[in-house]
Amino acid sequence: MRNTLLVTLLGTAALGLGGCATETGNARKQPSYEQAAANPLIPTNYAAASALLDLMQGRLALDQPLIVATVVNIDALDSSSTLGRAISEQVSARFTLAGLNMIEMKFRNNVYMARDQGEMMLTRELRDIASSHHAQAVIVGTYAQSSEMVFVNLKVIQPETNFVLAAHDYVLPLDTMTSSMLKSRR
Repeated sequence: MRNTLLVTLLGTAALGLGGCATETGNARKQPSYEQAAANPLIPTNYAAASALLDLMQGRLALDQPLIVATVVNIDALDSSSTLGRAISEQVSARFTLAGLNMIEMKFRNNVYMARDQGEMMLTRELRDIASSHHAQAVIVGTYAQSSEMVFVNLKVIQPETNFVLAAHDYVLPLDTMTSSMLKSRR
């Protein structure tokens, strides 16, 4: 009787421990604040914006504003994603940190605003919006997704002529984070 009870208790304990081990193995580990702070997305986008700033050295007036359009999907120029909008925000932040006046387009009514898309700059409106704000340039961009990477292209455009004043290309890994930011959230 004792042996049967002992075997039953040991078997139950083994099953319980096995269940705990399985559950712990399947539990999603949450990132820490330190891991979040060390994430390379913002520094990578800041570095891309800094590259544009270096190319534009001495060609941008500090007293004239710039506009940043939403970085869009190269295969669907009228759509973007969380990633595209985040890149635009971070590029704008870096230009602001460099002392340039950036116009926040989300508060404007005369910009085409597609739900969940951000500020899309329509070509015919680009000149009018830039002119009404006396913007010296517009920063535009596209991204292209491959099976392993996201290729980003940023350009500084002169709004009156549509001439490209500066351009910079860089690549992001298509990891879990960037992949989740590319998915449509409606």
